Amino acid sequence: MNVAQSARARHETYIGPWLPDPIDTRADPSLGAERGEAIEYAVLLLLEKLTPAERAAYVLREAFDYPYPLIADIIGTSEAGARKLFSRVRQPLAAERRRPAPAPEHKRLLSAFLTAAQSGDVASLEKLFAEDVVSYSDGGGVKLAARIPILGRARVARFVAAFSSHFWTGVDIVWVEANGRPAVEVSRGGVPFTILSVTTSDSGIDQLLWLMNPRKLRSMTALGPQKL
Repeated sequence: MNVAQSARARHETYIGPWLPDPIDTRADPSLGAERGEAIEYAVLLLLEKLTPAERAAYVLREAFDYPYPLIADIIGTSEAGARKLFSRVRQPLAAERRRPAPAPEHKRLLSAFLTAAQSGDVASLEKLFAEDVVSYSDGGGVKLAARIPILGRARVARFVAAFSSHFWTGVDIVWVEANGRPAVEVSRGGVPFTILSVTTSDSGIDQLLWLMNPRKLRSMTALGPQKL
């Protein structure tokens, strides 16, 4: 709760879109299996809308299966209050969250995106995107990145195509695993500069998540590329 409160204050002065730090589930495969939904990027982004107490109740119950009396003690409420808080959060999260595509389909969509993005093929990009797709670029004011989210199928496709001629030139792309889902690490000259993750559903690619802030890349690049 203390971290969430201080993070919220930092977000107010953050330059451009803010994305949660990635979790490298290659380091501990059981992490993704045990915590599942609670560490998916789509869920982490939804959690940003909650108060610190709501987020604590959700994570303690959903990710760690804490009993309600212990949750109540941690967040300073009654057992009935902890149950009500979790229920109040769980229902809207479940309603807003789309069912993620299976891992093989998720990887296929990301692979197809990489092919279309590198060639600047707007039509192929649009076919991969959900109608309300959003692109978030987190450069933290340190790296050149879009300062606002890009919304909508046509706009995101044109945005990605616009930088295809220079962003992908001379890069190496390797598969990694971020938050339990396939993602890619993009490097140039042996230096990683972007972790690209996506959230997917039966609508296609719902979100593009360009993580470019060097500080946030450290947890993903420490292990180096590995085969998945």
